[in-house]
This record gives sequence, structure tokens and C-alpha cells, in this order.
Amino acid sequence: MPSRRPDSTSRRGGPKRTAALAVGALVGALSVTALPATASGAAKLDNPYVGAKAYVNPDWSARAAAEPGGSAVSNQPTFVWLDRMAAIQGTADARGLKAHLDAAKAQGANLVQLVIYDLPGRDCAALASNGELGPDDLATYQSGYIDPIAAILADPAYASLRIVNLIEPDSLPNLVTNAGGTAGSTPQCATMKANGNYEKGVGYALHKLGALPNAYNYIDAGHHGWLGWDSNLTPAAQEFKKAATTGGATVNDVTGFIVNTANYSATKEPYVKVTDTVNGQTVRQSKWIDWNQYDDESSYAQGLRTALVAQGFDAGIGMLVDTSRNGWGGSARPTGPGPTTSVDAYVDGGRIDRRIHAGNWCNQSGAGLGERPATAPDTGIDAYVWAKPPGESDGASQAVDNDEGKGFDRMCDPTYTGNARNGNNLTGALPNSPLAGHWFSAQFRQLLANANPPLSGSGGGGGDTQAPTVPGGLTVGSTTSSSATLSWSASTDNTAVTGYDVYRNGTKVGTATSTSYTDSGLAASTTYTYTVRAKDATGNVSAASTAVSATTKASGGGGGTPGLKAQYKNNDSATGDNGIRPGLKLVNGGSAAADLSKVTIRYWFTGESSSAGYQTFCDWAQLGCSTVKTSVGTVSPGRTGADHYLEVGFTSGSLAVGADSGELQLRMAKSDWSNFDESDDYSRGANSSYADAPKVTVYVAGTLVWGTEP
Repeated sequence: MPSRRPDSTSRRGGPKRTAALAVGALVGALSVTALPATASGAAKLDNPYVGAKAYVNPDWSARAAAEPGGSAVSNQPTFVWLDRMAAIQGTADARGLKAHLDAAKAQGANLVQLVIYDLPGRDCAALASNGELGPDDLATYQSGYIDPIAAILADPAYASLRIVNLIEPDSLPNLVTNAGGTAGSTPQCATMKANGNYEKGVGYALHKLGALPNAYNYIDAGHHGWLGWDSNLTPAAQEFKKAATTGGATVNDVTGFIVNTANYSATKEPYVKVTDTVNGQTVRQSKWIDWNQYDDESSYAQGLRTALVAQGFDAGIGMLVDTSRNGWGGSARPTGPGPTTSVDAYVDGGRIDRRIHAGNWCNQSGAGLGERPATAPDTGIDAYVWAKPPGESDGASQAVDNDEGKGFDRMCDPTYTGNARNGNNLTGALPNSPLAGHWFSAQFRQLLANANPPLSGSGGGGGDTQAPTVPGGLTVGSTTSSSATLSWSASTDNTAVTGYDVYRNGTKVGTATSTSYTDSGLAASTTYTYTVRAKDATGNVSAASTAVSATTKASGGGGGTPGLKAQYKNNDSATGDNGIRPGLKLVNGGSAAADLSKVTIRYWFTGESSSAGYQTFCDWAQLGCSTVKTSVGTVSPGRTGADHYLEVGFTSGSLAVGADSGELQLRMAKSDWSNFDESDDYSRGANSSYADAPKVTVYVAGTLVWGTEP
């Protein structure tokens, strides 16, 4: 995920935006009014968050709710990160853009938040979030990434949705501070400054997406500990103006800017102001502030906004602040100013941001959830948002093989003693972290515990212990071969119902903020049992509704290949280490070619822990790992030898009669990297060469065509 790089020197401030918008903060949703009939043909809104009901990403919500206490925030709207081209169509563990937009409409939402994040030579100063495109792949970025996104967003079916685009975190700020002449400079950033592809790419994205009548573009603008110094602030505003007038873009394609994306800087520092003095000495001289003009994101956003208007951006331009991980609650949170024995003692004793150094950006120890998403919370601020979904890692704490283009950055290693960009301090990173963007259970639990404002049970619940009433009238509205649509009557609560959790066969599969939900990705001709529970803002959850059954329709045919079979070999003889490494092949012994996009394979195993999350990897595939999708599914109730399965699918391709897929070298690990016990796993075998595997099952369009399930 994004990296943060401080640079330094002297001073600046500026007038604030004068037109304050009404505050509309709600826990669990942004302020809600009547939804517009359509965004098409209408003038763009000054602030798209006013009157918005923001989309809750079911993929993130389900992971959050599965953690202890996570249901208290799992109904919060978060941004969807389109961090590679495959994310547009969807991956094995996350739905694609169109599916997100459809889900937003099903929720009754009218605002969807996206992160546009796949520039050539992406994140030139941090290996953890390197991308799939090389520094010269501008044409691929334009035609293979931005154009498909724009085409989907332009569909008239989505005209009623306001689309907020966060444009390319880290890119332009890196050109300001890390592209030559500073301690933080890298050859990669110098290359991107020389070839101009960051500016050309951002300009192209602004132009294409800004042309859509319902799209609102916010450019990433780093944070105060990166661009807050005089030597950086005005050059940053100039850089943003340059990119916003490149590739056909104009400043009118920019709705605003976002600060603190995926970072930890405090929204407001209540006990330390840069105007403070200690014994006649300015606190700007302290090691923490280091002559910066700003020590929090609110003041930085206002100062940057003034500099942007001076460069020609609209005087009404708005700012967003990412507050997803900057709460800094818990026992270490100061309750007043620090001692006045020195400027360092005063600042270090009173600052809310408890990091070792403001340049530390990876999976920070001690961090907590910040302000919940809110509309127009302050002058000049369009919204507080959760751009970085809490619980998604910033980067791996050790090298991890992957097919996502993500490298190992020592700033994610808690034992690393730092570099010039963080004052050669320890990184403050949490141990045992997975790849950037992957679920990091330990981090999420820490964020819950240290939330500020606190969550229910830690001082912020107001004593509410009353659960909502049970949802009534649960019915099945319609089914397809792969989905079922449910509806129910609204629950009531002594404060407010904030959402509903939907359970399939006893396992939570999603969250709805309205009284309907569509469960997708189901098998054809299969019966499922559903219940629904209501929840309120303090995390109280109702009893389950009366159960209903839904039977999916039969597959539409066209792709069934009864001659398909799976072959397996064991790539790791150890039964008690932290990885499962099956080798798989798909063989077509039938009479017709197989459409691989309809084929899935399941390897069945036990996880030993019901709360464990999982990571999946394609280490090598003859077909190419980019065409292979992997995810872990839950078996509920558990079966002999299996409470989970590794599911393998394919994005495209055809397997000819008599051919095989070639070897698929796959790997699984738990999110906390704890050991497996594979000795009782249903699909595991001891053979070290490929052989037919009847305990590895194959499906075509959801129908079992090979093997026996446990």
C-alpha cells in the first residue's frame, strides 16, 4: 500500500475555505436524504457526499464482521481498490467493478468510492506496493485499465450512482520529493519524472473519468508529514496543476484532493499546535515537527487547498481526509499537553500520533480506527472517508512470492532500523504481516481495540445494550442458477438499526443496509438455508430470523464436460509447517473442448482454527498465473477431513480434447502464518508425481463432474 516520505525545511499557512457545509455524520452511513433519480445530464454537485448513502463493500464487510467485535464497524463504507487490471473483472476473492456497482444498487446506495491505482512504474519509492505495469507501459494503462473502467462506469444502468474516484495514491507526491536531489530519492522515481508517465497517466484518468456526468475525481495529495514543508507544499500544488492539465484534462476534471490516504497522521492534534512555544522556543523546532508548518491533516488540508486555488484550481474545491486508521486511542493516548521542560518533551508527550517517526507508513503498531465516515465535518472538508479499508495490510513483513507485482519493503519489517526518510528509526511495523491489500487479522483487531472515537464497550457505546427486533417476513424473491434474492421486513431499535447480516447455511455471507440482499456465486440446482440478523450502531445484534430455503435453478448448459478430471501431486512432504502446497492438473478426457472460465477445482482441507484467515498464491502455472484464480471457501458445517477448501478457477481459455492444463503450483497460508496439521486433510496425498485424484473435485458451471466431496 502507499508509502509516505517526509522532506523538510521552513514555513507557510493560508486562508481557509469559508463556505461550511452542514455536518451530516451518521455511524454506518454518510448523511442520507432522498436519492436523485439520475446523475445523467445534471450539473455536477459541489460536494457529492451531501445527501449520499455510500456503498458498503460486502467483501470487506464480511471479513470485518468475522473478527471478534468487527460487526461494530462492518457496515461502514470503504473504498474499493482497483489495484490491477484483473480487479476490474474480479478475482477469486473479490468481486469485479460491475458486480460492485450492481451490489451498490441492490443496497439502495447512491455513492460508490473507487481507488484508481495501476500507474506505470507504480509507487516508485516503496517496493511493497509496486504494480504490474513497467515504467513505459502507459499505453497499456490507458487502453487496458482506464478505458475498461470508464466503459463500465458509462453504462446507463449506473447513471444514478455518484462515482468518487481516488486518483493514483503516492504517484505525484513522489515526483515532488523522491525524484532527485533529496535523501529519499530513488532511481525509479527519477525515471518516472523523466518519462512523464505519472503525469500523463493521471491526466488521462482525469480526462476519461471526468467526462462522465456522475463521476467525481479526487487526486491523492500525500499527508502533512510528506508535503507540509514550505519546500514541498507549493511545488506539490504546481505538480498537481501540471498533471491536471495533461493528456486532455483540465482543472474542471478535478472535484478535489484527498489527504492521508492509507496513512496514520492524526486528523487533529488537540494538544500540540505549530504556533505553540515552550520557554520562548517554537515547537516547530522539535524533532517530531522538524520545522513543518503543519502537525495534523486538518490544518494541512486547509493550507494545501489555499495553495491549490492559487495555482488555478476552483475556489470551491473540496478535500477528503482518510480517517480509517488515525484514531490512536488506547492507554497510550495523551489526555493533555506534554511537560514544558523542552519542546521535544512537550510535543512527544502531547501528540496524538504515537508513531516513532512521521515517515513510518507500514502496518503501524498501536494505531486505531479514526473518525467514522462523515459528510462535511469541517470547513473546506467534503468528507471524512475510509479510503484504506481497515484490516488490509500495507505490505508483507518478509519476502513473499506472489503474482501481483508486489515486492518486499524493509519499512514493513519491524526489525529494520530505518533509512534517511524516517530518520533512521525503527519502522514501528507489526510483525507477521501479509502482502499489501491482503487481510491482516492482527492489525484489524488492534484497530478495533485502539479506536478513537472508541467503539461500544470501550467508552463510546453510551451504555446501549438493547438489541434490535428480529427481522420478520424473510422471503426468497427470485433465483438464478448462481444467485438468490432475499427480502424482509425492517427491524426497529431504541437508537437506530444500521444494517442486517445475512447468513447462508449458518455462515455469514454479507451485510445489507436496506431490507434486501442478493447472494451470488452459488452452485446450480442446490438448496441453501438463509437467516438474517439486525444490528445497531453499538454492535448489538438481534436473534436470527425464521429460516427460509432457496433452491437455485439448473445450469443453462453449454460447457458441461463429463470427461474432465483432476490430477494431484504433493509438493511438500511436511504435514506440520505453515504452508499447503498442492500441485494440480486439469485433464480433458472428454469429447468436447472445455471452457475454462466455467471450470473450478476444489482441494479440501482442515484449517484447525475457525477464526483463521487465509492467503492463496499461484507460484507457477503453465497457463500463466494471471489466468488462474484462487480463493479459500468455508465448509459449514464441517465435514470429515475438511472445514475449508482451496478453490481454483480460470479467467479465460479453452482446454482441448486430450489436453491438460499443465502444472499448477499452488500455495496456501494462514493470515497469521501459524502451522497447519495436514495429516487429516481430505484431499492430501503422499504421491510426489501426478496421479488421478478422486478426492480433488472438479465442477463445470457449479455442477460436480469429477471426484467425490468429503
